[in-house]
Amino acid sequence: MTSKRTGLEQQLKDAQQKAEELFEEAARRGLLCAGQTEKDLNSRMYELAFELFGIHKYWHKRIVRAGINTLEPYDENPPNLMIREDDILFLDFGPVFEDWEADLGRTFVLGNNAEKLRLTRDIEEAWQRGCEYLHTHPHITGAEFYQYSVELARSYGWEFGGAIAGHIIGNFPHKEILGSEVENYVHPGNHQPMNEPDKFGNPRHWIYEIHFVDRQLQIGGFYEQLAIIE
Repeated sequence: MTSKRTGLEQQLKDAQQKAEELFEEAARRGLLCAGQTEKDLNSRMYELAFELFGIHKYWHKRIVRAGINTLEPYDENPPNLMIREDDILFLDFGPVFEDWEADLGRTFVLGNNAEKLRLTRDIEEAWQRGCEYLHTHPHITGAEFYQYSVELARSYGWEFGGAIAGHIIGNFPHKEILGSEVENYVHPGNHQPMNEPDKFGNPRHWIYEIHFVDRQLQIGGFYEQLAIIE
């Protein structure tokens, strides 16, 4: 089981690394800028991914949210906004590399707004804390870890904005192979320990995602990646 888990982890790590390279290259080329719509940036990211890695397959919808749209969780489809100067935006992409799924979310701030920059720092730090908590509580259930994440947001002075705080990931298409049962999500209704194997007896690998919001300031931040500590 250990060697099988290690092999799966390496495939998923490799996929995540390529997704990180995509975001880093987008920033290096100045793609994450004002003066374009969310859909414009989404298309440019798609074209860049094809240029860099030859990929056109994604296992979930590609998300670019800016401004007030950063309050909206994954399932919503808010109006297409123009990205403005001094804006906050986040990207959530699930590219598939050689049939292995990645899922990466990052928040970016255009300008020097103190609260937006604080939010960006907080979600990255909170993600690390949450991931460490997960690894030091190996028998935690999805419901317990979701509640921990909600309380984690409050400890930083934010509200948790997501209906889930993560999900399993694996070989494409994992949602068709394993289904969309609540046990496959970090969800208030998942009372199964997260370290239990899937229905085929295979080890499960988790994406940890956090979405912190401030409805008064009308800003949100999002951070997600594979829940593996190096």
